[in-house]
Amino acid sequence: MKSFEHLADLQPLVGQELGVSDWITVDQQRIDRFADATGDHQWIHIDPVRAAAGPFGTTVAHGFLTLSLLPEMGASAFEVRDTRMGVNYGLNRVRFPAPVPSGSRLRGRFKLLSYEPIEGGAQVTVEVTMEREGATKPVCVAESVGRRFV
Repeated sequence: MKSFEHLADLQPLVGQELGVSDWITVDQQRIDRFADATGDHQWIHIDPVRAAAGPFGTTVAHGFLTLSLLPEMGASAFEVRDTRMGVNYGLNRVRFPAPVPSGSRLRGRFKLLSYEPIEGGAQVTVEVTMEREGATKPVCVAESVGRRFV
């Protein structure tokens, strides 16, 4: 994990990688719990027998499950020590270029796209590229907008 003492230390890093997260395993239990939480019980996510004959050969994670891993990944990729609070302000763009088969290990690369001072802190836009272990194509690319306060 990369550590930055002050939020303002990020400003000159626009265009650079802020950190890389730890690996997260997306197993069937996580997929099933997400299906239950969201009510999305499509067979490609929760029915291993039917999914084995489907387009991916196994169950796959929901795209929104993959996206929901952003906070967990961010927490292990980098920290800003003088930040007392951060809030999710939204997303500019999200794409899912490749599926996440059950049992996959994912990690995120965080690249700072913009830094805008706001009252009490800064608004930062970070491009997150989620990689699947052993794959060449990312499983998610998202521009996440957050507000951090000192």
